[in-house]
Amino acid sequence: MIDLSKTIDLSTTYVGLKLRNPLVASSSPLCEDLGAIRRMEDAGAAAVVLHSLFEEQIEFEADELDRFLGDASERGPEALTHFPELTRGVTGPEEYLEHLRKCKKAVRIPIIASLNGSTRGGWIRYAKQMEQAGADALELNIYSLPMDPDVSGEQVEKNYVELVKAVRAEVRIPVCVKLGPYFSSMANMARKLDAAGADGLVLFNRFYQPDYDLEALEVVPNLVLSNSHELLLRLHWIAVLYGAIRADLALTGGVHNAADVVKAMMAGARVAMLTSALLKRGISYMDTLTTELLVWMGDHEYDSIRQMQGSMSRNAVPQPKAFERVNYIKVLSSYAR
Repeated sequence: MIDLSKTIDLSTTYVGLKLRNPLVASSSPLCEDLGAIRRMEDAGAAAVVLHSLFEEQIEFEADELDRFLGDASERGPEALTHFPELTRGVTGPEEYLEHLRKCKKAVRIPIIASLNGSTRGGWIRYAKQMEQAGADALELNIYSLPMDPDVSGEQVEKNYVELVKAVRAEVRIPVCVKLGPYFSSMANMARKLDAAGADGLVLFNRFYQPDYDLEALEVVPNLVLSNSHELLLRLHWIAVLYGAIRADLALTGGVHNAADVVKAMMAGARVAMLTSALLKRGISYMDTLTTELLVWMGDHEYDSIRQMQGSMSRNAVPQPKAFERVNYIKVLSSYAR
């Protein structure tokens, strides 16, 4: 039997990082455990995006310190040398940085740090510290649903761009931006982020919607893992943006099988990121997915991942109008009862 791993080249590059394949374990609770990250590497993950350090955690630590210093000043100057436990069960910035350092020592694959928020906050300072702790790249997970009617769409976009510029000016490692699809002109926003210095765009963030508990009359969290159907929105925009911007494109959300990975590559993604698939099937599924990808490529006579990247993008297909409004009519008229 032919060893497909020796005849098919799965390697790719993403924001300047050389990866053995396009499968990246994206941010999830699994990434909080060093042992799990070791198993991800053993199972074939080409890189890992750590769980996010949240803006609220940075602010929490700062608020706790301010409160303590204020209290201590009333007890005497010597009390200023005593610092409290700031985390109260929440992983704070220092713990995050230490976890990052341990991950870098434990595995050989790239480790991408993640900052999650919507304003500058302490992002710039901790972005620099993540770089110093050894992060191979930084993912800005911009999670914002503007609810103030006085804030215009133009201002929201400006805030995104300024945040990326500010972080980009402070670090030398690659900066990726993970964002949602809710922009009036996604292509224009992608170009602005590209011009602001983003090395990669991660499409798309999943915004979790709360539900109502009708018995308790409370708003409750509602976490639903992704499925392959969610891939379609990502494929559309990656195919549209491929070749139109300098930044690399990563697809996240809806990657559950080898066919999903192939579609992501053909649309123009450099990597396919997985979270829900690993939570549902376990870390070892990464190895299964790699094998299935090799088999699919062998059956369809592909020699490398690079050979298929962008082959089904808007610029490459015979009918690019399929990505535009004309496809809307065709889809509606195609339904058969």
